[in-house]
Amino acid sequence: MPAHDTTPYRTQNWTVTKPVASGRNGIVVAQNREAAEAGAAILAAGGNAADAAFATAFALAAVEPWNSGLGGIGFALVLPAGAARATVVDFGPVSSRNTKAADYPLTGREKRDLFTWPEVEGDRNVHGPLSFCIPSAVAGYAALHEAFGTGRPVAELLAPAIALARRGLAQDWFTTLKIASSASLLRLYEESARIYLPDGLPPVPPYQGTPGFRPLGRLAETLERLAERGLRDFYEGGIARDLAADVAAVGGVIDRDDLAGCLAGLRDAPTLAWRSDHLVHHAGGLTAAPTLAEVVAGMAEVALPPSGPDAAWFSTLSTVMRDAYARRLSGLGAAGETGDTPGDTCTTHLTVVDRDGMLVSLTTTLLSSMGSRVVLPKTGVLMNNGVMWFDPRPGSANAIAASARPLCNMCPVIVTPRTGDGPRLAAGASGGRRILASVYQTLAYLIDFGMEAGEAAHAPRIDVSGPDGATADARLPQAVRDALAAAGPLAVVEHGVLPINFACPNFVRLEGGEASACSDVASPWSAAVAAG
Repeated sequence: MPAHDTTPYRTQNWTVTKPVASGRNGIVVAQNREAAEAGAAILAAGGNAADAAFATAFALAAVEPWNSGLGGIGFALVLPAGAARATVVDFGPVSSRNTKAADYPLTGREKRDLFTWPEVEGDRNVHGPLSFCIPSAVAGYAALHEAFGTGRPVAELLAPAIALARRGLAQDWFTTLKIASSASLLRLYEESARIYLPDGLPPVPPYQGTPGFRPLGRLAETLERLAERGLRDFYEGGIARDLAADVAAVGGVIDRDDLAGCLAGLRDAPTLAWRSDHLVHHAGGLTAAPTLAEVVAGMAEVALPPSGPDAAWFSTLSTVMRDAYARRLSGLGAAGETGDTPGDTCTTHLTVVDRDGMLVSLTTTLLSSMGSRVVLPKTGVLMNNGVMWFDPRPGSANAIAASARPLCNMCPVIVTPRTGDGPRLAAGASGGRRILASVYQTLAYLIDFGMEAGEAAHAPRIDVSGPDGATADARLPQAVRDALAAAGPLAVVEHGVLPINFACPNFVRLEGGEASACSDVASPWSAAVAAG
């Protein structure tokens, strides 16, 4: 074996596959099967893709609370059936109007978490009450429902989430793993510890039989209040009052005015050309989309090997992505976002297609796993830690400031043919800085190499999350790994549940009225569910 290629320590000795869903009545893909089933049931009852995405997103708050929820933020793309241009639903991160850079003094050391920023005293940008950005997820889901839904009552669409929250969180091995990975910080916050650390320890499933369920504080009650009083109650009513009171009690700065001013934006999605035959609709702005555009342009003239992605193709992709990241991290204001320890992200992505062909691609996040790690007791809302997206160095292009928007990594996309008929795609991923590489490769596998849904979902990938090197799935052929190592520093790793070495993409492909979809293989709970 060449000296540059070190065989990784293997933690797995199995071959894992995910089922592909297909059909003509619509499909929901999510990182949790129960949430996808909730959305698919809405489709089966006559709802459209926007209705189903709304129901799925709220359900995810109850079944994978570390990934997203009412305290989160995000972006969605919507392409109505027959439309030529997608719409962005922008509920991205915004800091409080009371945020002050002086509240984040530097220690003089370097911090390695999701990003390699200078360390802030007490890690107050990473967890705790000063790490919150304004929670805009509910506003985003409301805008999606109002602009694109069928007019179904909010209470009907929230019913699955309420039922799941009332039941509680499944207490299986994956729950144990996710909570244990955040336990050292969850224990610092009273309500978080009460919910997630019974007796001070992560909950564990029974040795045999079936797992039980953990209560989620007052989350179900909050969802019921939204169903009864309307979604703006989260920002202007009784829920807003409780949120602001809890934030103030723990020392945060988000207040009633921040909440009242929180609205999602709607705008036409920018597009970029994928070679000569497709358009990629994206969220633009301070997401990963500008860097995706650079990678697409850099790969546009690369010859496509007839037998699928080969050593030369992967090597070129790694070089193009490293160059694109070098420009991103210097030119877009996140020059510190280059560490080799990306950490555990808690983003989630869902994709939906309905029977008429409407597509929705929605990415939503708390940023870190368990976000700020702070559950607000009056509402059961687990808050994001979006302030960590900012560069804590005063004066930087991405500096911490009041009412500011940081650079983030989300990258939902929808792809349409430039002329005539052809497949339409909706895709996206969770995984922080790893999202970009997974989205590009997923699209390349489906568009350039003509892979079927199952083949594309299961094909090994590389990751490039910065300018300093690449990561290769150990399943890639030796020739590919050799070429990657010749192009720059290389780490060879497993694609597994933990450590998380690759992003978790999912997608829907629609052609001729027939849809097919698949979720990420290494996400234990994920699923694509076809409507009946």
